[in-house]
Amino acid sequence: MTIALPAAFYAVEGVDGCGKSGMVRYLTDHLHALGCEGIATREPGGTPQGERIRALILSGTDDAWDPYAELLLMTAARVEHVRRVILPTRALGRFVISDRYVGSTIAYQGAGRGMAERFIRDLHATAVGAVWPDLTIVLDLDPAIALGRSRKRLTDTAVDEGRFETLDLDFHRRIRASFLDQARRDPDRHVVVDATGTPDEVRARTVAALDEWHRGRAAIA
Repeated sequence: MTIALPAAFYAVEGVDGCGKSGMVRYLTDHLHALGCEGIATREPGGTPQGERIRALILSGTDDAWDPYAELLLMTAARVEHVRRVILPTRALGRFVISDRYVGSTIAYQGAGRGMAERFIRDLHATAVGAVWPDLTIVLDLDPAIALGRSRKRLTDTAVDEGRFETLDLDFHRRIRASFLDQARRDPDRHVVVDATGTPDEVRARTVAALDEWHRGRAAIA
């Protein structure tokens, strides 16, 4: 199959524990196998500056940051990510797959924290311009299942990135609802994949959705 957008920018989104990080690695390998060059990255992170911000913002207790400070830190990490990684990689004609992007900011700081989506979008536009994913893949999973997975992973690995996992189930339900609402409002740039079942089943669904999106884009071009 011919890939219509070799320099496409993809984001993988979803509630904590839905399987994003593993899916990013899998899709990167899938696109490499199709002959595309590109990279996997993540937010917050992706640059030395962003990784330092990640360590600050994902650790500790939930009251570690005021919501506005949290939003500004996320945006600061994104500025570095976009200007040092995403745009230069795309300029070389290579794809980028990011584990989270601004969709997560809209979901977590917007729906989760109660900040206005318009304010988040305006801040994004001011900070990085019209840099949005060509396709956002939402891995949709019941937050009760996903949160259990994520908390277990954090316990098993002793990684201090569980600040959002300390929040209650209602918070994570708002996150899920936001991702689904974003996809509903912009269907051309989103696909929603059922993330229940075995890893192989979810991977097969995701690759099928990605390949179908590529075929649709090729038909338009």
